[in-house]
Amino acid sequence: MMYLDHFGLQQAPFRITPHTEFFFAGANRGATLEALIYAITHDEGIVKVSGEVGSGKTMLCRMLLERLPDNVETVYLANPMLSRDEILLAIAAELRLPLPEEHGHLLLRALQARLLEIYAAGRQVVALIDEAHAMPAEALEEIRLLSNLESSQHKLLQIVLFGQPELDQRLGENAMRQLNDRITHNFRLEPLHRRDVAVYLMFRLRAAGYRGPDLFSRQAIELISKASEGLTRRINILADKALLAAFSEGVHQVDGKQVRAAIRDAQFRRIDGPAGIRWWIGAGAAVTLATIAVLAYLAGSYSAARQTRPESTIDAAQTTTAPVVTVPQPPTPSVPEPSAPSAASGPSAAPNKVSSPEVPTPSAAEPFSLDARIAATERWLKQTPDSHHFIQLLVTDAASHEQVTAFIANNAGTLDLRQVRVYRSSIGGRMRLGVIYGDYPSRDQANAALATLGEISPSSRPYVRAVARLRSPGAAKGSS
Repeated sequence: MMYLDHFGLQQAPFRITPHTEFFFAGANRGATLEALIYAITHDEGIVKVSGEVGSGKTMLCRMLLERLPDNVETVYLANPMLSRDEILLAIAAELRLPLPEEHGHLLLRALQARLLEIYAAGRQVVALIDEAHAMPAEALEEIRLLSNLESSQHKLLQIVLFGQPELDQRLGENAMRQLNDRITHNFRLEPLHRRDVAVYLMFRLRAAGYRGPDLFSRQAIELISKASEGLTRRINILADKALLAAFSEGVHQVDGKQVRAAIRDAQFRRIDGPAGIRWWIGAGAAVTLATIAVLAYLAGSYSAARQTRPESTIDAAQTTTAPVVTVPQPPTPSVPEPSAPSAASGPSAAPNKVSSPEVPTPSAAEPFSLDARIAATERWLKQTPDSHHFIQLLVTDAASHEQVTAFIANNAGTLDLRQVRVYRSSIGGRMRLGVIYGDYPSRDQANAALATLGEISPSSRPYVRAVARLRSPGAAKGSS
């Protein structure tokens, strides 16, 4: 794309085709993925995933194909218009089953025998059916019959249905009650909330290699949120068009002007139906939070059962992204604070709370000096590997002590002050003060944390740096 070099991107950040390296685990997507994996690997019957057009169902399906354990064989059916016999043929072909000369009950019997062979070898089979809302009634009935295939104790075929909200309506019909009763888990991908849109945009940019400050202004994000109605496909389309408009104008930040041009060009229609509207105005927040709690429990159960799992940027995003835009708590030891009589240092202290007893509230006077923070940063730096990363929040003149102190105080409600560090360095022969945040074992984890950092003081343009950079020859003595 023309604008990649202009914005320092390694690849296009807002493609509408599902690329799993751009899977956004926030807004409950990561928890839903984990819960789906749990349901499939724990013999939970038919699972249904519904959501509006462009809400991320196909991306979630692709993630399942990548993330299911090696002992699970997957059958992906992308064509919803298959007849009942064609469904059997498609599944048989995926399982490398020699087809009998006659179809019908002989094919079903041969398929059952093949599934029993796979089960006896200690493997599972799951059929992922996309666009299930468009399936003919007879095909949905065949799905119900396939769900009856089982051994003496276990299902031989797990089924996951992906569809638009019309799937919920069809399954609610009286003629579909038998199939509906076999669905053990229902998941719904809701549109992104306004808060999540900003996080999503930055996450996609970071995944595409961007390392600079925010590209989208607050007004741009608001316009994209409203016009897209929180649907990720629409967000991608608008963001891509807005970046192209900014490139054509020779500017490096997207504001309302470029987004309005993108909206005019996209010509989206409003989504019909009260459910999406209720979500967009936030009336369903309590239900969503309850759902997240259930999914978190399922995900925890699954993680405990699965002993080994490859680390990836997706995992980092899942562990650092929350439905509400807050700053993730880095997993490594925090900056030691000078002891105080009122500090809670025992086992009952809550290390992840911004308003912990050992940290003053933003309105309280700062009980420790800037020099104390610098000394704590020196101790942290001595024991931290070069390969770790942090988020650079601010760099200013070494004499600007008041500016740094005010910056920390103004952002006390957003940042965990125990993870805020200050160092001295020399840049171009000038002494500088730097404010940094967090300690992350990898750049991917730091980028995921940066994507959820939210908006802090206008004077800050956060970006990720390696700890090794603080130990460069230009670093001032005592800050490296």
